[in-house]
Amino acid sequence: MSLFRLDASILPASSASRSLADLFEAEWTASHPDSTVTRRDLAADPVPATAWADAVTGGFVEEGPRTDAQRAARALATTFADELIAADALLFAVPLYNYGVSQHFKTWFDLAYTDPRIDPQGTALRGKPATLVTVLGGNYAPGTPKEGWDHSTGWLRRVLEDVWGLDLRVVERPFTLVGVNPALDAFADTARELKENAEQSARIYGRELAALRGEVA
Repeated sequence: MSLFRLDASILPASSASRSLADLFEAEWTASHPDSTVTRRDLAADPVPATAWADAVTGGFVEEGPRTDAQRAARALATTFADELIAADALLFAVPLYNYGVSQHFKTWFDLAYTDPRIDPQGTALRGKPATLVTVLGGNYAPGTPKEGWDHSTGWLRRVLEDVWGLDLRVVERPFTLVGVNPALDAFADTARELKENAEQSARIYGRELAALRGEVA
């Protein structure tokens, strides 16, 4: 049994997304103590911003004329795809940054997506169980003053669930800046409840995915 875990938070010591992912992983490991966990930390080891362009342009030429950068980018894309394909389950911990998708995750996804096994015609990831953990500093739910300002979660669901065809579950925790930003102090009780709900969901999905993979092992 194997789990692939990706973290995109730039603040590992205080990361809310990593904390939730830790709860998920603990449940998975409890069910599969001998399992392998492959980790990719995009903050500690970010993908070069030029890698996607190098991988794409490298696909237009034969191996011989490719530059060293093109060869390296295409090899890295293969590594990313290999990690996803080899795992029995996937865990993505991706916070909302500046109302949009984390640049670390977007750069990783774009490069991985150049591998033909997981492009729109590829089937290697179809039906693989996965969990997305995402956290938001504010609250962008329907009826809130900033409804619609979260331009990350919808995109993440689209590419993971619809493009790659993953069997996706989502853990979402809003209001992580309550207690940090004094302007949000009035929402302390709501934030506490949302945190507890997210933690419960992370544990449930960790057990759920572990059970799913145990059934087919």
